[in-house]
Amino acid sequence: MLKFLIEPNDFLRQEIQAFYHTDYIGFRKPNNPDYINILKNTYGNEQAFILKNSVQELREVLLADLPRIIQILQLNSLMVCVVPRAKTDYQPNQLLLKSTIRGVVNQLNGYNDGIGYIARHTNTKTTHLSPTLPNYNNDGAKPYPGITIRTCNISNDVRGKNILLIDDLYTKTVNIDEDAIQALLTNGANSVTFYAIGRTKYRGINK
Repeated sequence: MLKFLIEPNDFLRQEIQAFYHTDYIGFRKPNNPDYINILKNTYGNEQAFILKNSVQELREVLLADLPRIIQILQLNSLMVCVVPRAKTDYQPNQLLLKSTIRGVVNQLNGYNDGIGYIARHTNTKTTHLSPTLPNYNNDGAKPYPGITIRTCNISNDVRGKNILLIDDLYTKTVNIDEDAIQALLTNGANSVTFYAIGRTKYRGINK
């Protein structure tokens, strides 16, 4: 697990401490965390054993990293929230990231389940797909400042909480994570720390 800082920009008003497990260099490239792509299961047709193996890989990562994060932050408790997927309607086997995080959170001391505290009510554009992908209606707005507040319901229970916001993949140029962090702060979170499974790396440089 590695540390980094998310810098302020048009989407985010303050610097945020962040962590990630490993570099993401591209699907099917050597040593890439391909389970990130598999768990997205965009078309809902991944074979069961492949999904099961990917869930197990994610569980092992979370069980290794989350206890370290709360120890580094020197906090007694953290509320875990998850950046929602872009669309409002997914099959259960397309939401395995959330369900796996929930399972791990519920067995760790010091962590509280706020997995559903950011819930998408309006579709947004899926940012990780090719714009020319056939047979996929990638409707909704591209990221803009304030998109999380305008397209999601955010629970009042975030108010006053120290939150660990989790996403599967952090890419600096996308700004969905920055916007979700700002939405939590705007809605009264005491603090937000960010954690991603992978951090996009392109030609040797983190993006």
